[in-house]
Amino acid sequence: MMNIQDRLEYSPEVREALAAGKPVVALESTIISHGMPYPENVNTAKEVEEIVRSRGAVPATLAILGGKVKVGLTEAELEHLAHSEEVLKVSRRDLPYVISAGKDGATTVAATMILAEWAGIDVFVTGGIGGVHREGQNTLDISADLNELSRTDVAVVCAGAKSILDIGLTLEYLETHGVPVVGVGTEEFPAFYSRRSGYPLDVSLETPEEIARLIHVKWSLGLKGGVVVANPIPEEDALDADEMDDIIRRALAKAEEQGISGKEVTPFLLDEVKRMTGGASLKANIALVKHNARVGAELAVQLADMGRS
Repeated sequence: MMNIQDRLEYSPEVREALAAGKPVVALESTIISHGMPYPENVNTAKEVEEIVRSRGAVPATLAILGGKVKVGLTEAELEHLAHSEEVLKVSRRDLPYVISAGKDGATTVAATMILAEWAGIDVFVTGGIGGVHREGQNTLDISADLNELSRTDVAVVCAGAKSILDIGLTLEYLETHGVPVVGVGTEEFPAFYSRRSGYPLDVSLETPEEIARLIHVKWSLGLKGGVVVANPIPEEDALDADEMDDIIRRALAKAEEQGISGKEVTPFLLDEVKRMTGGASLKANIALVKHNARVGAELAVQLADMGRS
């Protein structure tokens, strides 16, 4: 039977880095195929990779192309993800089909965590994690990201949860499943476009070294699962929390009016928020992803120095 490693195709840069024990940072691909318009998607992906390199780590953008798990993408492959209309949005449940059918897939937070763990990558940088949707206590609309965080050993650097979600319920879910949430220089959980959500954090650390030490101890104790590294959007790029909440409420009402549900809700809401903010939300999204890349690369460097033992 074919093992997992037989299904992975590493770029030369990533293969050499992993073999040498150098720090590697995983990057998702849905931001390219489904998260941003062209050319911002490809430009941001390239810039984020360069930021990771500039901080002493190697970037590994993850995707599935022709059923093969790609660990590190070429420029041509990035462009393919940005332009092709055949790229599927892939979470945990979709991996068997996309791989077995030889399809192209862009990985969500949950799927990227899985692929990163397969490849032996400890740190993953994204924009924001998924979570419990508003009214989730009634609809049970809960992102697979949260369950993945409870079972997969990857640290996820993000600007908190997307502010279209119910952040309070999202944090409750993470607590119930034993997922540490660490604020980077903040005692309040960030809300993606905004630095504040109104929800306090139990753990706030200032430096990548302190955060790496917490992660290292967690895994060395045999405590399975990831860590949410909540890194607020820079002050100069943040949007007003109250204004964003009002915009999101209006976008949610419009989605309900149009009968939009399931996988279509999040992209619809993000498009509406972009429209209602005059593009400011897209600029904020790009800024926070770049900021997360800096922190994630520095964290990966520290973890590589500590090792897994």
